[in-house]
Amino acid sequence: MAETLDLTFKVRRFDPDSGAPTHWDDFPVKIPDHYTILDTLIDIREYHDSTLALRCSCRSAICGSCNMMVDGMARLACKTKVIDIISRSNKKVVTIEPAGNMPVIKDLVVDQAMFWERIRAVDPTITHEGMPTPEREYLAPNSAMLDLTGVMNCILCGACVSQCTVLEIEEPKAFLGPAALAKAYRFVGDPRDSAHKERLEKLSKKSGIWDCTHCFMCVEVCPKGVAPMDRILQLRDKAMEAGYQNNNGSRHSNSFAKSVKHSGRLNETQLIVESLGFFNIPDQIKFGPTGLRALMHNKMPPIMHKKIPSAKKVEVYFEKLDSGEKH
Repeated sequence: MAETLDLTFKVRRFDPDSGAPTHWDDFPVKIPDHYTILDTLIDIREYHDSTLALRCSCRSAICGSCNMMVDGMARLACKTKVIDIISRSNKKVVTIEPAGNMPVIKDLVVDQAMFWERIRAVDPTITHEGMPTPEREYLAPNSAMLDLTGVMNCILCGACVSQCTVLEIEEPKAFLGPAALAKAYRFVGDPRDSAHKERLEKLSKKSGIWDCTHCFMCVEVCPKGVAPMDRILQLRDKAMEAGYQNNNGSRHSNSFAKSVKHSGRLNETQLIVESLGFFNIPDQIKFGPTGLRALMHNKMPPIMHKKIPSAKKVEVYFEKLDSGEKH
């Protein structure tokens, strides 16, 4: 026999027609323990407040329309069971907010124009220019398609964009974002496409693959296991292999690896100079205030960078990686 959950849903509300600022409404609910967040919100709309606005459609984690913030994390409401949420926090209040990083239209409904604009920025056309014409059709090996299967599981719910910390602080929000970059990997990783270099060149520019900060939030919240950040790292590897290394991101990556390989630790002073470029004095000067604050708080890296005692062991690991040796 199903148990009953007695708790409160704290829902963030916004009605543009009323002109009132954003506020919170508390809804005491008694629900079966098998209910999802979406089941509960629909009950609230049907029996408590018919003005509550939310998006939903398939209720089967396929359409992606019910993406929202549940206890501060982007989740699909139809896939998230209430009992799982309250058991994690051991509390009787569940907070519900609209998806992040997108303007709110009303209550839990957001304007996804920014999300779709980024998705459309990725060219979905596979080109065979310069490739030999096959007798029957262009075929991709199973290994390549297995690698792309995870990316093709994306349902475009926007959870990763909602939780992206770069888009949260960046103004204007120019970063392509995790969903669009995961989609870009789907075409870069397809051996039937001949435009890899052109795609990687475009993605290596500002607001592309190097703007990701490795916060792992997109991996954490993706309901389909697409792991967008992993795809972004793969795109970086492919871009550097293709020769697109004359940018801050590539230089930063190379300088980081060189420093750790040489001394076993990061030389932060050298990292800034090499990442920005030795002759890029204007951008280096911009880091002056940061350096001053570090100095005032006794956080300034030493001028004379020294190796750690076990630096040679670290170098051995790098040599094994460079040779492709498993360890």
